[in-house]
Amino acid sequence: MAVTGPRQSGKSTLLRHALPEYSYTTLDDPAVLQLAHTDPVYFLDSLGERSIIDEIQLAPGILSYVKMRVDADRSRNGRFVFTGSQQFGMIRNLGDSLAGRIALLDLLPFAASELQQAVPMESGMELFATTCLTGAYPQLALTPKIDRRLWYSSYIQTYLERDIRSLYNIGSLREFHRFMQLLAIRCSQMLNMSSFATDLGVSVPTIKRWLSVLEAGRIIYLLSPYFGNLGKRITKMPKVYFLDTGLACHLAGVRDREQLLEGPMSGALFENYCIQETVKSYANHGRQPQISYLRTNNGLEVDLIIEGQNLRPLPVEIKLSRTPSASLASGLVRFRSLFEKTEPEEGLLLCLADGQRPVCRGVSAIGLDAYLETLEQMLSR
Repeated sequence: MAVTGPRQSGKSTLLRHALPEYSYTTLDDPAVLQLAHTDPVYFLDSLGERSIIDEIQLAPGILSYVKMRVDADRSRNGRFVFTGSQQFGMIRNLGDSLAGRIALLDLLPFAASELQQAVPMESGMELFATTCLTGAYPQLALTPKIDRRLWYSSYIQTYLERDIRSLYNIGSLREFHRFMQLLAIRCSQMLNMSSFATDLGVSVPTIKRWLSVLEAGRIIYLLSPYFGNLGKRITKMPKVYFLDTGLACHLAGVRDREQLLEGPMSGALFENYCIQETVKSYANHGRQPQISYLRTNNGLEVDLIIEGQNLRPLPVEIKLSRTPSASLASGLVRFRSLFEKTEPEEGLLLCLADGQRPVCRGVSAIGLDAYLETLEQMLSR
């Protein structure tokens, strides 16, 4: 098994607590890393019957030896557990060496339910505001007095210097950092690569390469468009979201509650938060997100479409509002009419209201807490 995810998401801590009977070795230790490179057979022999190997991407050469040991006795499952933060090359190495022999799991920063256990909050509004202004990384959530601005600045610098520069020739780190800032400012929007390339003075292939790095590193999530049966009438661009709204707020310069809830990015950040939590719910169930969005050239927009096991689409419109109304649900009504052959589920108007109640025929308003509970029930089936 391999547990991947962004830096500081708690991979090593989780595994050491969940698997106390396993020995733990980190390849961040120079002496251990040298042994893994120079004598991989002895290195694996020294680990014992069951072991956790942290930062496996630093010594991909040992994976071929792991493969031989696994193939020698396929009945002994769970002997090795790997972790790593540099998904860029790690997934490729694991796939090449251990295809069909390893399970891959993602660990993202705290989901809403986990954050609630660390810092109990009474409303969806508080949960949204706290996640954005505090961040969902475990150290931030569990250390109230930490300097969050300094933490995120250091996190980005470490990410750029250690993970990016060491693995990819991405050009100017300064321009890459500016690109991250622009992505944050334009979160929840359709991804126009040509516009980014023009604004930054780089080529479109460079933008594509940078996006692939951020996506592989679980910094951003690209939400694909829903095609259904409308063909060319549907926009083909993905929409971009951050997997930690705290990082998006830091990069975009959103520092306080007033900016968050009343500033020009308030609606986009709430949408980002809802998509982020949806992706985390899937990841925490070990499943790939079956989600998309819809925008047509005649003005129909639906922020989120979830495809359940029965393949019936569940349309969700996301609005930063505490007073849901039928006018806010017009896109959901049009979607249900246009895609009636797919037998869509009752639409959800996701907002900051409490509970769940109907707002018009075929659409219910649902609060953040109730939505996350509904999603949990769907994924547990």
